[in-house]
Amino acid sequence: MTSTPWFSQVEPALTIDDPDSFAWDDEADLVVVGSGAAGSAAAAEALEQGLRVTLLDRYEGGGATAASGGVLYAGGGTTIQKEANVDDSPQNMFAYLSMETRGCVSDETLMRFCEQSRHTVQWLQDKGVEFRSTLYRDKTSYPQIDYFLYHSDNSLLPEYAAKAKPAARGHRGAGRLTREQMLKAVGLGGSIVWPLHDWLLAHGATFKRYTEARQLLRDRAGCVVGVKVLELPEGTARDEFIKHKKIAERWYALVPPILPGAKYLLRFAIKRLQRAAELEASCRQPRYVRARRGVCLAAGGFVFNRKMLAHHAPRYRRGYPLGTPGDDGSGIHLGLSVGAAAARMDNVSAWRFINPPKAWAEGIVVNAAGERIANEMSYGATLGHALAEKNEGRGWLILDARLTKRAWEQIGTGHVLAFQRDLARLNMLLGRRKAASLEALAKKIGVDPNGLMNTVRDYNRSASGQQADRFGKASADCAALTEGPFMAIDVGLAAKLLPCPTLTLGGLTVDEATGVVTDAQGRPIEGLYAAGRNAVGVSSGLYVSGLSIADGIFSGRRAGLHAARGITWSGNAS
Repeated sequence: MTSTPWFSQVEPALTIDDPDSFAWDDEADLVVVGSGAAGSAAAAEALEQGLRVTLLDRYEGGGATAASGGVLYAGGGTTIQKEANVDDSPQNMFAYLSMETRGCVSDETLMRFCEQSRHTVQWLQDKGVEFRSTLYRDKTSYPQIDYFLYHSDNSLLPEYAAKAKPAARGHRGAGRLTREQMLKAVGLGGSIVWPLHDWLLAHGATFKRYTEARQLLRDRAGCVVGVKVLELPEGTARDEFIKHKKIAERWYALVPPILPGAKYLLRFAIKRLQRAAELEASCRQPRYVRARRGVCLAAGGFVFNRKMLAHHAPRYRRGYPLGTPGDDGSGIHLGLSVGAAAARMDNVSAWRFINPPKAWAEGIVVNAAGERIANEMSYGATLGHALAEKNEGRGWLILDARLTKRAWEQIGTGHVLAFQRDLARLNMLLGRRKAASLEALAKKIGVDPNGLMNTVRDYNRSASGQQADRFGKASADCAALTEGPFMAIDVGLAAKLLPCPTLTLGGLTVDEATGVVTDAQGRPIEGLYAAGRNAVGVSSGLYVSGLSIADGIFSGRRAGLHAARGITWSGNAS
């Protein structure tokens, strides 16, 4: 890339002759860009090590972490696992994650991540983050609200269980949430980042909200020494900005964009966002912040930068962006502006969850040739990866009358969350195609009839125990498709009534021992760190729930410790 990043408002890096004589507006030892899990962890570790820390966020704070389901992937024998009598070890966790991470980090780094995982949980608890040990034992995309420890991965599937003993590692944050929030499963990640923010403020960190990093400053030797920001100062303009933004967010919560006619109902919300953008453009003030020990980039991925996504990962452009508007690639572009290298930019996680209702996952998902594409009980990102990478993003869920009836029963029991129930209802009422025979159904959905009938015939033999399932699906999870009418639900990336959330996994290359950003030759860019989705990390392979937050905290603490003490983090440093 050029020194002026594309698809971005980030400015080319500014080289200054003498940092000591530059007219800085403020200074800190470590300046952290972004206050989600990665940025908050970097700031907290650095502050704990004695550095003066300034934490920046373009919006109110928390980023995609706060907007998430609040799941931390942790294992190796955490206190929460032990309370729930879940047997796990760092070696067992490593054996499982080796199958998912696919070499995105070295074995040494992955082992370090697994060994420190239980310490991470304790470190978070010491700072006020609450976890609970109520265990959900079955396979699900997200458990009911009274369960806080669950299998947020593929570990229960036979092919994975043969290589690593299954262990529940999805630790849901439990504190400071209302029952209504938990039922909606939206904005639950605040249970993890809000206590960190409180701890940071209580221990003397400077937290600048509504402040966007636009430019890196470096000295003649190429060392990053500061950052230019655009700050929306406290006062009437900021109050107006917040008001417009919150009204728009409430409208989007009331009228999800997937609903028919939503674009007309959301015009009022769009106008509010436009007004907020106008206030930003006219009222923000440039300020220069010196960073004596470095700058840590932790500003999230780039899924909301649709041009950037279309360039790097065109297969996923039809997916639904998961995160916040702050996930615009600006942190990555800041790194690129000083010569950093980026990798795995085409790697995106697509979440095609079809369980609950479990009856859906007992059916089959087929491509245009009528062939199955994966084990339907797989974690949603595994299924989404198969759709996007091997099947042009297209897929149909096939059910028969008995499975359809069972699905209705399962979502009517009160044992699923509201969003899971509502999406299932919407698709079984308005998003499905029905036909008396499989051949007629195939013609309706544009699938090869012979391929579909052969696939169902083969699957039914697995369901009856006559043969092993070709994708390793347990026979108890296979349901014979024999009773019409048959139903097909669009589960492709572009499905209008069943959005497929996507998030980017690539980022800047870093030294895995320190978190220092590197260039194309692997040389360190002094004074610059990256963490979370601004960097290639543990979750840059194939995603499982909670791994991005866990990787963000791991990589954030690594950067904070190195900035303070110049040493590699072993995972339990105090």
